[in-house]
Amino acid sequence: ARYMKQAAFTFSQAYIERTLAAHPSIAAALVSLFRARFDPSADEGRAAREAAVEAQIDAALEQVSSLDEDRILRQYLALIRATLRTNFYRADGDGPRADCLSLKLDPTRIPLLPEPRPMFEIFVYSPRVEGVHLRGGKVARGGLRWSDRIEDYRTEVLGLVKAQQVKNAVIVPVGSKGGFVLSRPPSSGGRDALQAEAVACYQTYLRGLLDLTDNLVDGKLVPPERVVRHDDDDPYLVVAADKGTAAFSDIANGVSAEYGFWLGDAFASGGSAGYDHKAMGITARGAWESAKRHFRSLGHDTQTQDFTVVGIGDMSGDVFGNGMLLSRHIRLLAAFDHRHVFIDPNPDAESSFVERERLFGLPRSSWADYDPARISEGGGVYPRSAKSIALSPQARAALGIERESLSPAELIAAVLRAPVDLLYNGGIGTYVKASTETHAEVGDRANDAIRVDGAELRCKVVVEGGNLGFTQRGRIEYALAGGLVNTDAIDNSAGVDCSDHEVNIKILLGQLVADGELDLAQRDRLLAEMTDEVARLVLLDNYAQNQVLGVARRVSAARLDEHARHMSHLGAAGRLDREIEFLPSDKTLQARREAGIGLSTPELAVLLAYNKMELYDAVLASDLPEDPYLSKALLRYFPAQLVERYPRQIPSHPLRREIIATQIVNDMVNRAGPSFSYRLHEETGAAPAEIVRAWLGACAIFGLDALWAANEALDNRVEVEVQDAIVLAGAQLAGRGAVWLLQHRDTLLDLDATIRRFASGAAALGEGLERWLAPHEREPIDGQAAKLQARGVPEPLARRVARLDAQFSALDVVEVAESTEQRIETVAAVYFGLGGRLDLGRLSAQIAELQVEGRWASLARVALRDDLTLLARELAQSVLGDAQATGDALAGSVGQAARSEGGGRDSDTAA
Repeated sequence: ARYMKQAAFTFSQAYIERTLAAHPSIAAALVSLFRARFDPSADEGRAAREAAVEAQIDAALEQVSSLDEDRILRQYLALIRATLRTNFYRADGDGPRADCLSLKLDPTRIPLLPEPRPMFEIFVYSPRVEGVHLRGGKVARGGLRWSDRIEDYRTEVLGLVKAQQVKNAVIVPVGSKGGFVLSRPPSSGGRDALQAEAVACYQTYLRGLLDLTDNLVDGKLVPPERVVRHDDDDPYLVVAADKGTAAFSDIANGVSAEYGFWLGDAFASGGSAGYDHKAMGITARGAWESAKRHFRSLGHDTQTQDFTVVGIGDMSGDVFGNGMLLSRHIRLLAAFDHRHVFIDPNPDAESSFVERERLFGLPRSSWADYDPARISEGGGVYPRSAKSIALSPQARAALGIERESLSPAELIAAVLRAPVDLLYNGGIGTYVKASTETHAEVGDRANDAIRVDGAELRCKVVVEGGNLGFTQRGRIEYALAGGLVNTDAIDNSAGVDCSDHEVNIKILLGQLVADGELDLAQRDRLLAEMTDEVARLVLLDNYAQNQVLGVARRVSAARLDEHARHMSHLGAAGRLDREIEFLPSDKTLQARREAGIGLSTPELAVLLAYNKMELYDAVLASDLPEDPYLSKALLRYFPAQLVERYPRQIPSHPLRREIIATQIVNDMVNRAGPSFSYRLHEETGAAPAEIVRAWLGACAIFGLDALWAANEALDNRVEVEVQDAIVLAGAQLAGRGAVWLLQHRDTLLDLDATIRRFASGAAALGEGLERWLAPHEREPIDGQAAKLQARGVPEPLARRVARLDAQFSALDVVEVAESTEQRIETVAAVYFGLGGRLDLGRLSAQIAELQVEGRWASLARVALRDDLTLLARELAQSVLGDAQATGDALAGSVGQAARSEGGGRDSDTAA
């Protein structure tokens, strides 16, 4: 009944109790069914006994006359059937366990359970504590929070796990989330007594989880004692800190040690021998990558130019405190937490930075500790308990309001609506919704009085270091009005990314300790030594996800049809519920199509995550992680120190396949965009894993990683628009190359050999391209390079980008060279000489510029370009085949003719 309440079941516990009392025979039969399923002493004939009791219950339910009572009893039956494991029969040294009951459930088998439904759920109950743990898959991770929502903590956790699923697309495990509440908090003893009770309840909650979790001993799976399992082996359970549990990692790892759990202190990341997120500032630093990207798109460098900020949080907090120290050019005009409202109408950037830094280092600081002498004229710190707050002219000007006095709630709403450059969320709570949403729909009653609508925001940029600060509809409303915002799952993913690295590093090092190659003290020193490198790896993910979303936003309107088809595909596959994820309906998509508007960035972020999740599953189910070339991705995941010292041990990591799958999927999607793989599937019919293989092969053949790295080195030196165009140009070449490889499937059998076969020819073609082109074909390349140079791109990179389109021909040139036994240079001269003479380049450009609407027209354009490419290849093959012995001389004559006769190309082509 306690679980039913959390699962949004209609009836009260008292009514449920009366129903059971009114039907004692059915209640007894339900108990018998539970025993039949889970009593470990009665394995023989278990299935037959279950079936007999179920038949008895089904017959009895037909005699229940009350519809409500029938629903209650059937819900009990469904819950027992959905239960996979229980610790009810586990024993400790004094007999049966008495401290808690835990049930592992299959949510897909529970009627009326709110969507979305995770793969597994564990419900833990004791008189002192209740909690749930929701997991999206077998390998899952996410934080455990000490919730204060005793009436609906599962609703809170469900919302968090939905966000976690999206957030975890960048790491190995899928999303999970847990939460517990204190049923009997102490009424006296103050903060210390409350903390002691929380720790005790947290330990009970964790024991309830580990009671039902398989273990690994010497590499062999060991099920929990006296637990009947109605599911497969399930040994992977990791947890992390969340609201209220930031200092509990060592406590959790103590429980892990108590159980001899195979993960040891990798069970809970961030403990005393782990990566301290606050000390690293990793979550805030990841969010700041979003800030830097958004401001670069506005032509502003956050690290060298002042900008105005309002914030949610205070300097004692991890995400807010660290975030407000990431630039000395922050001018923090206002901020609030649960105690105070801080106003500084005209702050000096350097002076206020120094004072924020002091507060960050002051234990348990609040805005009340801010030095009044450092606050500009007209500002101050005001308690939220005040009846009203008088505002100075300076404060009113800074916040863009006219009223001279406001209540604290009204003032906070004004802070959220302030006309500033950045709104930075580093707090807890939901403060922005959509104008179409009610406060009740938001589900955060504590902040109803201060919450505002996305359409009311006047800031240019939003960064969400904290979770759930905006509803998704609120984000979309703000983004469609012109604001720059991602999602909380994108902005604050660095924390979970760091934890994932810690867990996987500890798993690897744990084996080294077990083998005697390291002792614990050496392991801990090595972990500390790798801190900066782990942070670098994590922040690369934040940078890459911001980049792909920025590029996708730029072309979103042009690719709306593609995105719409992709969403429909995901929906048909049962992966995506557009309504749950607040993605636009077909009617809304049509309206946007007519208005020339694409998906907003928050919507693209969701599509990006679902694309990664789909591809991850496909890659993991394929042989791709075994590809020798792609296995290099495993080494890229780990810090350089580990790769240098233990290169032989890394390939034996238990999660080797999962790490490789995660790495290569992120490598592709973060460059190609959220719907690229679906587009190539439409064009070629290839399986998702093969598309990933082909893309990665094409990138390696054309050396695109070096091009993209050179482009990223231009941050704040050239406009983001130019950088985005370079990303797109590289992605277009990689996409065409991937299609070519998919059309020549034998090339994918040995990717390493294919890359070695084509890469040198592709490089030679790119470097020597101009000498084989006719003047009229060199002109566009020279012109494009000149335009890029005029916008700040260095000459070598500008010329490289300008050559990309023609460089695609390297794949055909290399094959023709092999089949005719000619040098690359010879074939290139004939290939481009004939193309120049026949003006094939101009035809290709005209095809590329064709305006198409809809999938079939787009596919027709692709087919036209493919036909033209095939024609160029066959012409070169034919000419070289007919004159194989005199290839060099023929190449020279064809090339010279093309270069000297470029002016007569129209008549030649017509002829």
